[in-house]
Amino acid sequence: MTRGVAIVWFAVLGAVVLRIPCATADIYRYEDDEGVVHFTDAPTDKRFKVFMRDLKKDRRLRTTFKLAGCARNPEEFEPIIDQCALEYGVEKSLVKAVIHAESGYNPNALSRKGASGLMQLMPQTARDLKVSNSFDPRENIRGGVRYLRFLLDTFKGDVTMALAAYNAGLSRVAQYGGVPPYQETRTYVDKVLSYRKSYQTN
Repeated sequence: MTRGVAIVWFAVLGAVVLRIPCATADIYRYEDDEGVVHFTDAPTDKRFKVFMRDLKKDRRLRTTFKLAGCARNPEEFEPIIDQCALEYGVEKSLVKAVIHAESGYNPNALSRKGASGLMQLMPQTARDLKVSNSFDPRENIRGGVRYLRFLLDTFKGDVTMALAAYNAGLSRVAQYGGVPPYQETRTYVDKVLSYRKSYQTN
């Protein structure tokens, strides 16, 4: 990289740094084969890596863990979660975090896309998992935990990738070779990981 180009990019970097307190998204960067550094808040290429986190978003995620906002008392489903987590070897705090993020512990939750129940199983996914009634807490949690186990095995234990696939689908993760560049998916993964940490400490 020439001195002139380097100065330009340092200037750009300085502008990015100065804007961080007001940022509304994570900042990503990658350096191409010619040594040019690229920055964006909406990556479309898997070569982009997180450069700076959106501090406001991180703060929101850390403070949104409120069990009082759940539709039902989470303890009501504790025995089912314990049993299914043990059966499929999935961390209990992760199961609870997914349920919290997906439905807020509402067994009757139904999304606009047709996902239903505590772990928001799509109709085809429910059929594949032999779940006949997605609104039945026991069936739904068992199916959801079984699916999580499958995703964790598929991604060799990588929780972030498994959650991205749970939200966006396996095909999208395969298409982008990682977490898809969808704000919804990225926010979902961050939220579940934040909830997971809260359940671990509580």
